[in-house]
Amino acid sequence: MNPAAISHRHIEVFRAVMTAGSVTAAASLLHSSQPTLSRELARLEYLLGYALFERLNGRLKPTARALSLFEEVQRSYQGLDRICSRAAQLGRAEQAQLSVLCLPALSHGLLPGACARLLQRYPAAQLSITPQESPLLEEWMSAQRYDLGLSEQTHAVPGTARVPLLSLDEVCVLPTGHALLSKKLLKPRDFEGQDFINLAADDPYRLQLDALFAEQGVQRRARLETHSAIAVCAMVKAGLGLAIVNPVTALAMAGEGLALRRLSVSVPFQLSALLPQFRPAQALTQVLLADLQAQVQQISLELKSALQV
Repeated sequence: MNPAAISHRHIEVFRAVMTAGSVTAAASLLHSSQPTLSRELARLEYLLGYALFERLNGRLKPTARALSLFEEVQRSYQGLDRICSRAAQLGRAEQAQLSVLCLPALSHGLLPGACARLLQRYPAAQLSITPQESPLLEEWMSAQRYDLGLSEQTHAVPGTARVPLLSLDEVCVLPTGHALLSKKLLKPRDFEGQDFINLAADDPYRLQLDALFAEQGVQRRARLETHSAIAVCAMVKAGLGLAIVNPVTALAMAGEGLALRRLSVSVPFQLSALLPQFRPAQALTQVLLADLQAQVQQISLELKSALQV
């Protein structure tokens, strides 16, 4: 047996004969001649050192060895088919795969609308959304692990390009029926003695708000805190207190049980898209970026309407 001398052509001929059922049919399948395929099949059997077919009345009957070999060949060709299919997909922008890394609140308040826009035009596209908090989010984008990142950073992290998306102020969220809803604009002193739901102690917005209230000498009853702006809004809906959160989450959670009001002091909330500079660009990255920008514009309009009470 000399397996090193066996070529892909030999395997192709063997597969065609097994699939078509005869050398004549296999020759038609491979656009060749019956004598040529017979010689190549005989050569394969010679190299293997055993017969693959029994010749009965001019017909070929596969041996047990041929059947076992055919199973292995089929597995190999199935893998090749998958490779060819994937190669074809990569050539079609509408079937691109995008991996997106974002702050957890944005997977709830921003991405659904932007993804809906993209998938409406490219229904075969595939999106993978991974929520992650800072600073891991920025570290992973620097490591070129995702096609696009959504961050609150106001500067590009190493290895990325930054595209500003949104700049709005944090807003007040109150349970429906609360007495302070009689005011269109809430001042820091309005929170004096109120039950207040905080973000986590190390959250940059929490630090800004604590400094703001301390500067104004306002004492709140801070009994709850959480890392998640979504959880903050859910607690407000449950009547557990008031809060100040980012406008994207506030708008997404607004409705029955939750109302929004402006804060008299500006606490800016900025959102950026981070694009990896050394990762091969996917065909739909710029499409998703444009859809994010369109969704941000819609959010800004809806927020303006929600705050005009």
